[in-house]
Amino acid sequence: MGKVLWVDLTRGGFKAESVPEEAYADWLSGIGLAARLCGRRIPAGADPLGPENILGLASGLLTGTGSLFSGRWMVTGKSPLTGGWGDANCGGHFAPAIKRSGFDAIFFTGASPHPVYLFVDSGRAELRDARPHWGRDTFETEERLTAETGGKNFRVACIGPAGERRSLISGVSTDRGRMAARAGLGAVMGSKNLKAVVLGGALRIRPHDREAVQALSRRCNDAVQFHPPFLNGRMMAYAGTLMRMLPVQMAFDGLLLKLMLDKFGTASLNQIMVEAGDTPIQNWKGSHADFDRERSARLSPEVFNDTVVVKYHCHACPIGCGGLLSKEGPYPRAHKPEYESVMSLGGLLLNDDAESIFRLNDMLNRAGMDTISAGGTVAFAMECYENGILTRGDLDGLELTWGNSPAIVGLVEKMIRREGVGDLLADGSRAAARRIGAGAERFAMTAGGQELGMHDGRYDPGFALHYAAEPTPGRHTIGSQMYYEMYRLWEKVPGLPDIDAIYTKDSKYDNAADKVAAAAASSRFVNVLNGSGLCLFGALLGVERLPVFEWLNAATGWERSPADYLEIGARIQTAKQAFNVAQGLAPKAFIPNPRTLGRPPAAAGANRGRSIDIEALLRAYWANFGWDPHTGHPLPETLKRLGLTGGG
Repeated sequence: MGKVLWVDLTRGGFKAESVPEEAYADWLSGIGLAARLCGRRIPAGADPLGPENILGLASGLLTGTGSLFSGRWMVTGKSPLTGGWGDANCGGHFAPAIKRSGFDAIFFTGASPHPVYLFVDSGRAELRDARPHWGRDTFETEERLTAETGGKNFRVACIGPAGERRSLISGVSTDRGRMAARAGLGAVMGSKNLKAVVLGGALRIRPHDREAVQALSRRCNDAVQFHPPFLNGRMMAYAGTLMRMLPVQMAFDGLLLKLMLDKFGTASLNQIMVEAGDTPIQNWKGSHADFDRERSARLSPEVFNDTVVVKYHCHACPIGCGGLLSKEGPYPRAHKPEYESVMSLGGLLLNDDAESIFRLNDMLNRAGMDTISAGGTVAFAMECYENGILTRGDLDGLELTWGNSPAIVGLVEKMIRREGVGDLLADGSRAAARRIGAGAERFAMTAGGQELGMHDGRYDPGFALHYAAEPTPGRHTIGSQMYYEMYRLWEKVPGLPDIDAIYTKDSKYDNAADKVAAAAASSRFVNVLNGSGLCLFGALLGVERLPVFEWLNAATGWERSPADYLEIGARIQTAKQAFNVAQGLAPKAFIPNPRTLGRPPAAAGANRGRSIDIEALLRAYWANFGWDPHTGHPLPETLKRLGLTGGG
């Protein structure tokens, strides 16, 4: 769209800033544009919950061009959870609304003296009084603001009570519970007294060559529409058992994941990944034996799929991995719980009560609180209770034993309200551990303060590396060895390591250079996705099926190679890392809790005896980017090569 909107919440002013063509050429849009425009404007030492922080909402370069899977948008800012670069990714239908309102991104500075919401319609912006909506949950806020501002053509992104109360694990909601949940950016929105952003407009998005974009989308759709018969949930569990028992592993093809998502959504992973060893159990100290097939069957894909009345598709998505529940049920028109939510509120807590997970998922989405961090924080509190660090009196009378679903629900309710012990836990497990003391930090499964996603680095060391290496740590949506197998970047980028069709499991745990090269390429690639507005699940089809680079050239008129685009990804990654260094963070501080790395190694289960040499992996990863291999600081020559010195 050629411009971004700056909103001064303190003074109530607006400024449209033109973005030159060369800025898009160097940074794309989305996460890249946010890194370029905000990275140096947020001062060193800025309070993440102070007026000097900048909150950004950014769409992708390909959003609205006719490219498939291009409905993702980003929330950015300095994270109050980690103290460094924060970003959260979300789907739904808000991304094209940003562009059709006239802008590629909207940035907020300062803080309003009272609650407001931003209203933009085809370039016309105003701040409106949100005091009547303060205290409402995300569902009611969205419904009321949509009605108040003109109906169905407007899209809303908002915070709930968790963001208003500045919970450090709160996020931003759209489409009744699609959450930009990670990094605590809902608290930043709350600290600015910004309840919501309401966008409307019908401005056209004009790709350079629409016919070429559409032809590429048709080719991509041919792969997506492949629908052979597929396994049921019970057979998926046995497939996971087989994966655990075999000494070898087959390279994973993204078409298989597509079939799983198409039939069950992300809930397809619920049992197979428990059995295989990918799902962390009982605060990362348990295994599949503690959450066996009989227990995991109570959370099978069918349990969650059978409640769906209609599939949910994000903008431009041909798969529709989401699902909406009945209007007449106890959770009217709520979104079906996703794998990450099911397992962070299920297996991580030894909770096999599906009804409690439906309830918890709905509560947290309405409150605007991250289900991953909420589950991780409850697991932390459970282990503190088990070890006598927290007593029943400390927990307001809750008997927080493993699998006690009424106590889990009661504790999450308190966290949402910041009531009693909930006030202690509402900022996540690291903040709680620091207040509790008594060695409680050893039970906080975080990287740099952010609770880890529901994928075990002892099963796939690529997850462990990305948890530690990303400028926004603890993320499961960037890379792993399995992701790299599905991205198939070596098909398009010369020099990247190929993957054997079958390999021994032991080979996953060596620190070979090709493993690190694959991880670094994945980080670069996901920055390109997040600068383009593309979905990770689409990317896992593989670049020979999802024509990322070809779409970008057709939409812009550029003639760039895939390697050129990965260099843009390196620029974005290095800018985010440089931001963290400028904020005084030591990259080594992002190394996750030792337990999650197999220190000491697990004595039982799929990952028994496994440990990750994360320090060696980090050194090689940092060197791959041209950062100091001992500190993780970007080297001066790298900053110069990427144009990150001077005006950047």
